[in-house]
Amino acid sequence: MSNRASTVRDEIFGKTPDGCVVKIFTLTNQNGLRARVTEYGAILVSMEAPDLSGNTADLTHGYDTLEGWFTNTSYFGATVGRFGNRIKDGKFSLDGNSYQLATNNDPGGIPCHLHGGLNGFDKALWSGKAVGDDSVEFTYISKDGEEGYPGTLTAKVTYTLTNDNELKWLAQATTDAPTILNLVHHTYWNLSGDPTTSITDHELMLAAPGYLPTDAGLIPTGEIAPVVGTPMDFTTPMVIGERVEADFEALKHGAGYDHCWVLEKSEVVRFAARLKDPKSGRVMEVFTDQPAIQFYAGNFLDGTAVGKGGVKYARRSALCLETEGFPDAPNQPAFPSPVLRPGEIYQHTLIHKFSAE
Repeated sequence: MSNRASTVRDEIFGKTPDGCVVKIFTLTNQNGLRARVTEYGAILVSMEAPDLSGNTADLTHGYDTLEGWFTNTSYFGATVGRFGNRIKDGKFSLDGNSYQLATNNDPGGIPCHLHGGLNGFDKALWSGKAVGDDSVEFTYISKDGEEGYPGTLTAKVTYTLTNDNELKWLAQATTDAPTILNLVHHTYWNLSGDPTTSITDHELMLAAPGYLPTDAGLIPTGEIAPVVGTPMDFTTPMVIGERVEADFEALKHGAGYDHCWVLEKSEVVRFAARLKDPKSGRVMEVFTDQPAIQFYAGNFLDGTAVGKGGVKYARRSALCLETEGFPDAPNQPAFPSPVLRPGEIYQHTLIHKFSAE
């Protein structure tokens, strides 16, 4: 281990179709971990970490060029918003006013609003700058009515790579009128470092005693069901592939794991998940201050997305662990409120801690 401090450098990544320059930032810590983040979509472009033998590899799905990221329909690496995950029928009411959002997803043939709509935060050009020697801050102003959401929202996302091998993603926002908000980080992980392999051999633990059952459209029914005795129980480490095809209604709806797990109640940052690739020895722990985590096993990847190095991303070649508020919370009063009002500050902390064993 060297004593070199963390560093941040920036360069031009490319231009948007309308000619705007897009920067990419590289964060490197003293242990050789490297994260690359870009102003387009406040996206984590890559995250490199060593295995048990010290061999470093990129652990994320994505694209080599900015032009590739313009084709990103899977939300690889993205900051999604305003509302990550699903809203039933794309409709919600707030303070007596009704709102209709785009219905840009139709699991089970049932339309819903997903990840902020047709042109969500993942497709926005954020303004980035280095902060200190270990962080990059992105800012985006979402105007009143953008994608149908009320209120002008000022959002900031800060990526920090520490010498404790933690990649921190901090989202903060304020609004000038009541709105709803659920900013979510959406990286696809394969800890083997080989994107041609399946994540079904990874071992996963979730600090979640319950999950949200859904209807066929993957909208929560409103129930919080216990995981005990079901294939949804990851309270102890389990190999993902052991039960992903189990004869269980929730798994049939999601074509595998694509559900929201409810964490132990807390408003402080605490342990949420632990993922391990037994072959490489890489471990990723997840910590958050959010009430839930969506585990998505890449069931809908089908090889049509051609990513880094020309790899066709196959089914279950990566997984997502998205800390979040509850899906469809605007329509379910019993769920934690997603409403943000003027004078309040939204905050979402997500930490990925990397190691090998």
